[in-house]
Amino acid sequence: MMNMQLSLAMNAYDHVRDLISGDIRPKGIELLPLELPIEEIFYRFTRFQEWHVSEMSFGKVVSLMSEERPPIVVLPVFLSRVFRHSAIYLREGSTIRKPKDLEGRRVGIPEWAQTAGIYVRGMLAHEYGIDLAKIQWFQAGVREPGRVEKVELSLPSGVKIQRMAEKTLLGMLAAGELDAVMSAREIPARRLFADYRAAEAEYWKKTRIFPIMHVLVIRRDVYERDRWIAMSLYQAFEEAKRRSIARVREFGLSHLPMPWVPDHLTQWRALAGEDFWPYGIESNRPTLEAFFQYAHEQGVAKRRLQMEDVFAPETREQFKI
Repeated sequence: MMNMQLSLAMNAYDHVRDLISGDIRPKGIELLPLELPIEEIFYRFTRFQEWHVSEMSFGKVVSLMSEERPPIVVLPVFLSRVFRHSAIYLREGSTIRKPKDLEGRRVGIPEWAQTAGIYVRGMLAHEYGIDLAKIQWFQAGVREPGRVEKVELSLPSGVKIQRMAEKTLLGMLAAGELDAVMSAREIPARRLFADYRAAEAEYWKKTRIFPIMHVLVIRRDVYERDRWIAMSLYQAFEEAKRRSIARVREFGLSHLPMPWVPDHLTQWRALAGEDFWPYGIESNRPTLEAFFQYAHEQGVAKRRLQMEDVFAPETREQFKI
């Protein structure tokens, strides 16, 4: 019996390396991997669903999953995670010193529904008491003009966003037309949280939120034809991640081109525990519940999602021996 062929598009993370290379093969599946830039993956899959399995922005995912019949099925495989205190940048000479100072100011965003921005605004509102309606929001491309929202929004009361189609966030920040920018991509400007690593570590210890940026999705028509592929893929991604962590922990070889990587891993493991990059639902419940809440509060998701609304049933629990 031949294995099922599934096309897969994603970034070439180390924790998927053995899947892309073919060293790990999901049971019953032959993967046809496509390594593409993240922005291209999101655009092409959202618009045309050109492949069977894809990495996808979590913000777009929760928007789709809040609809009547979403075109995707989601696996609790969390491919990219980044703390986001580092994502708030200030113009030169800014008098903003603390998060509350953002109220009444002009803040630029690339998209309201960008995953990083959802986390940043949720963190500002829930941890620092900021009223998002008291910020003047401006939307534009970070480096190129013409960027648009890709999600239908239902903005909260009092929140207004002005689209700046012909401008860029970098240009507006440099010209003093913005006081701050929220960007997932690093930009040449001073951060609001200068020691963002310390702030993010404290945030983790307090909330147990480790922001999830990208998840793995399957086209619904592909999943409904052969539902067994959900668990087969999930197990294969778990094994690829396990091998990646074993490489990073090794002192004798430099698997990444920088020193002290095993030491850094040891520090993070001391904070986050042995399973410090978990897949699945239960280990990620504080992060998932927070994100579902933020996305609904900010008008990205049409309703407050629950776990059973989002993840494939086959992956919500596992057998034990």
